[in-house]
Amino acid sequence: MITLAGLIDPHVHMREPGATHKENWESGTAAALAGGITLVLAMPNTNPPVTNASRLNQTLAAARRKALCDYAQYLGAGPTNAASLVPLARRAAGLKMYLDQTYGDLRLDDMSLWQAHFQYWPRDWPLVVHAEGRSLAAAMLLAAIYDRPLHLAHVSRKEEILLIKAAKERGLRVTCEVCPHHLFLTEEDLPAISQGHPGRGEVRPRLATRQDVEALWDNLAVIDCFATDHAPHTLAEKDGPNPPPGFPGLETILPLLLTAVQEKRLTLEDIFQRMVINPRRIFRLPEQRETWVEVDENAHDEIRAANLFTRCAWTPFEGWRVRGRVRRVVLRGQEVYRDGQICVRAGYGRNVRARRAADFASLSRD
Repeated sequence: MITLAGLIDPHVHMREPGATHKENWESGTAAALAGGITLVLAMPNTNPPVTNASRLNQTLAAARRKALCDYAQYLGAGPTNAASLVPLARRAAGLKMYLDQTYGDLRLDDMSLWQAHFQYWPRDWPLVVHAEGRSLAAAMLLAAIYDRPLHLAHVSRKEEILLIKAAKERGLRVTCEVCPHHLFLTEEDLPAISQGHPGRGEVRPRLATRQDVEALWDNLAVIDCFATDHAPHTLAEKDGPNPPPGFPGLETILPLLLTAVQEKRLTLEDIFQRMVINPRRIFRLPEQRETWVEVDENAHDEIRAANLFTRCAWTPFEGWRVRGRVRRVVLRGQEVYRDGQICVRAGYGRNVRARRAADFASLSRD
């Protein structure tokens, strides 16, 4: 049995409001605890998206009633809300900008819209972009022009990780995350995932080549965070005529990473740095005191959707044999999970952005 610090996932989709048939704050944070994750940062592309004060209030009210682990909620950058988001910034996990693969209120069609958000958003507060290929390069250019830190979500390609490496070597203030499905799956795995239903393999960014995956492993030192991009959809949706992209991941990331530790591809310190220390620094998160996870690192398991808490009830890793099982989670001194059972009531989770102004000032000086 080993003890880990409570893990942080800076990239999850809770689907509330608007799609609670496939996840809500209670089921999603139950999945987080089962995966050893005690703090999640939730993305804003809900229905409706979190783009103003009333929608932020609505989402945080739902989280306050239902969340089982600690949390914060991102704001979404839209075409017309750059200035109006500024008063809300300190209440949010950060700002999420969708520069590729999105629709509706969060679609940013040209760089002039990007520039407004770079200009207005508080310089010391987290700014995260979904940017692939050339959009990623353009986002880093704007970050350099406006002299501000930038976090790049779900990096998946060789060309991207090498560009980020070069940017870091030249002193640009960029950080990045990689998801387990981009570390452990390639496009060659699509037939096994799909099982005759191509929509099950839909994810953004798409699964890449073996050479892309090898480049991520070869450049592990460039990767700041491991994040799930937990994006649950039901099998009925995935198998339908217009399958939405996304994989669930909260309950499988730690067993996959612990298996990589057993295979000598990672160390426990690698996990600690990328799921505790670096997310806390990049996203200016408070330390979770009296919080830890007990893991049986030698347990042999088989990933089965039937055993998961997520409402979407499937996983691209179905049948994978892994090492390591979360046995117990303690959050703020309270046992919240033990051997497959949630041990606290809905609403135990805390909003980590509900802090005093003096606390924020202290974080800004760190």
